[in-house]
Amino acid sequence: MNSPKPKTIQTMKPETAAKKLGVLLSATPAEFQAGVVSRDELNELQSTPPAWLADLRRNGPHPKQVVAAKLGVSISGLIRGGITEPLTTAEIDALKAENPEWLERERSIQAETRNEALRLKQR
Repeated sequence: MNSPKPKTIQTMKPETAAKKLGVLLSATPAEFQAGVVSRDELNELQSTPPAWLADLRRNGPHPKQVVAAKLGVSISGLIRGGITEPLTTAEIDALKAENPEWLERERSIQAETRNEALRLKQR
């Protein structure tokens, strides 16, 4: 008879966990950066985020994929617009209010890309 194998705990690097949480690793607490995160710990962080995580999600600094989503552009569009560093929510809001030419252009490119993808999907 085969005895059941003990269940192994699935873990991930802090970089992976930060990406899944949508936060910048360098802005997380030192103990988060230093350890490994189990799947259960990640689920717990997502379902009931501690104060530091809620604050990071609310105020930033945000990683490029979050900045791009908040601005409605692609990551490539951010780079073309000269945005290469993480931004805070206040900086993102200021950019939206300023609405520079590059941001308008990149938003229209993103909208065209979405429309084309939708058109192809409906075929």
